[in-house]
Amino acid sequence: MEVPRSKVGVFVRIRPTPNFPQRLIECLPDGQTMNIHHTRNPWKPPDSKRCLDAKRSPDIFTFRMDGVLRDVSQEEFYTRVCRQLVLGALDGYNGTVMCFGQTGAGKTYTMTGSVESYQQRGIIPRALQEIFQEVKRRADRSFTVHLSYLEIYNETLVDLLAFVKGLPDPPPSGLVLMDEPNGVFIRGLSVHPVHNEEEALCLLFEGEMNRNVGSHTLNRNASRSHCIFTAQIASHSRTFSDGKYVTSRLHLVDMAGSERARKTRTEGLMLKEAGYINRSMSFLEQAIRALAEHQRDHVPFRQSKLTYVLKDSLGGDCNTVFVANIHGEAAQVEETLCTLRFASRMNRIPTNPVLNVHRDPAIHVKMLQKEIQMLKEELSVSNKLATQTNVTTESLSEAQLAEIHNQVQQYLEGSLDQIQVTSIKQVDAAFKQFKRAVQELEQKAQLNQKDRSATKAAMKEWETTCSADAVEDGGADVPGQRQPNADQPSSTKAKSKKSGLLKKQGEASPVAKKTKSKSSSAPTPEREQELQEPDAENLEAQEAPRPDNEPPYPGSNSPPKEEAFERFKVGQGSKFNTAFKENKAALLERRSLLQQLREEIDAIKRKTDVVADAMQEDEELRRKRGQSLVMEPDSRPMLQLRELKALYRKKCRVLKDIKAEVNYCQQILDQQREQLISEFESWYKKSFLVPEDEIDINMEETPGEEVESCLV
Repeated sequence: MEVPRSKVGVFVRIRPTPNFPQRLIECLPDGQTMNIHHTRNPWKPPDSKRCLDAKRSPDIFTFRMDGVLRDVSQEEFYTRVCRQLVLGALDGYNGTVMCFGQTGAGKTYTMTGSVESYQQRGIIPRALQEIFQEVKRRADRSFTVHLSYLEIYNETLVDLLAFVKGLPDPPPSGLVLMDEPNGVFIRGLSVHPVHNEEEALCLLFEGEMNRNVGSHTLNRNASRSHCIFTAQIASHSRTFSDGKYVTSRLHLVDMAGSERARKTRTEGLMLKEAGYINRSMSFLEQAIRALAEHQRDHVPFRQSKLTYVLKDSLGGDCNTVFVANIHGEAAQVEETLCTLRFASRMNRIPTNPVLNVHRDPAIHVKMLQKEIQMLKEELSVSNKLATQTNVTTESLSEAQLAEIHNQVQQYLEGSLDQIQVTSIKQVDAAFKQFKRAVQELEQKAQLNQKDRSATKAAMKEWETTCSADAVEDGGADVPGQRQPNADQPSSTKAKSKKSGLLKKQGEASPVAKKTKSKSSSAPTPEREQELQEPDAENLEAQEAPRPDNEPPYPGSNSPPKEEAFERFKVGQGSKFNTAFKENKAALLERRSLLQQLREEIDAIKRKTDVVADAMQEDEELRRKRGQSLVMEPDSRPMLQLRELKALYRKKCRVLKDIKAEVNYCQQILDQQREQLISEFESWYKKSFLVPEDEIDINMEETPGEEVESCLV
């Protein structure tokens, strides 16, 4: 289980650049400390408040975090920063990951990654994969996962998944923030249940296509809003029926980057968006300052929508990880210094994660009703025993337990008609004794079954030894075999050979020894004649040829199961084998179609990105020319973008249907495989193997017949 954090975990990720300023940004070997060499404006007087984080000199600022990550892959970053937090969410602890920094520092790449390569997936896709892999591993628990995607654009709440097919229309009043006992609740925000990783990724891509993005000199795909991807997880135990379950919320926050208008050169609508972004960042910093100062009683969470939504994540009852994305260039040192100062304040905020344990009301009501019923029964017994004396409510002593044990044993043996009890505790003790007696009987029955199995195994081994000894003597005395050119042996010789064979059989098996003692205790001339001269009718029956359609004698020359299975597939099991092959071909066809649809969806996504990039380039070109920035809705790029989005949704629906068909075909194929194997086992036992009940029947015959069957 994830160990709860006592403070906010802060990590710094540096965007790789070709010319990293080693003399300005220094990463120490411990992997947790950074030195920023920055020269102040000489025209400004020194400010003592800005030197609080400086350790060595006014121009060198030292920051110590939980980790400084430079030139690391997406997989390594997720493993070091986010994996334990995601596992903690599955255990019942709330978790939040926030990416903060200036525009173009790599926040969106860190959170969602790139669609060009599977290895460049971000935190959200990897967290979804981790969640559903753990759901499969933890077979003792039942999980439900719900997803939502919220955007805060110009201080307005927007549901990025509001137009997913199958949902009702969004409320006309919009989304509303509300305080509830379990935390902040957003009324009107759609929540979508998902059952596997593919469904979750489809919702993520749908929300990404609806985000507001823009382009300026520092970033071609700059986020113009804050986005919060939330996974709500509930877990129930499959083994315990106490009605308890755990819930958690995993918030993955991609905040818009702070901007300076003199560097981004934005104007018009983008300048207005930058104002909203910077103002929300300022309110967030005020809330962080208040949380870092422990003597403050009031924290201004309600100043902006961002701080209100993140109220439970900032110093609340959840594990929080803060990722400070910085730009590794000399021209961005001032913004890097501001980001690290903000991160150092976050590092001082304490957290108190708690396990979110709830009780199912329906199951809790049933448990209370059962407890009430037990109390009523106990009260009824107490009322009946009220007239009796020496009634105690204390725990039973060893002597009382021994007395109840003796009464139960006598009752089971039949020597006692009624068990005397004077309290409900004695009734419980009596039932425990009955349960123990039943368990002992079951154990004895299992031991007897093992003894019978061992006896049958000894019988089979003894028969094999008898047959081998008879073959070594020449094979002429084994019933059912005759040498065509040999003379009939004399009665004395036959008797001596049969006596020797019976002697060996008696030494090999206790059953044969018992039979021999019974037959030799009262020898008769008729019995000796039977032993000397085989029955002619039996010999004729043994020498008679077997019909072609009759199966061979059970147990004689049984073919290997592999060879028998091939014969079964072309014979009696041909219809099962044919149906199995047809369904297997259909399953392969559906899987091929599923792979083709996935490739088509990826191609549509790439085309959508190309069209969006072309629209942004055209908008930038028109901005330089001083033309209107508003694109007509009937223009060719807009129509093409709408068509691609509609085609993307249509392909996703078809993909979902094909996946359902693949799962159905796989279930049918598994059932037919089990049926084919079951039919083969039945056919193989009927055709080649000796049923066990024939051995039991032979053992129950007369002594003389038992010896003859043992000879066979």
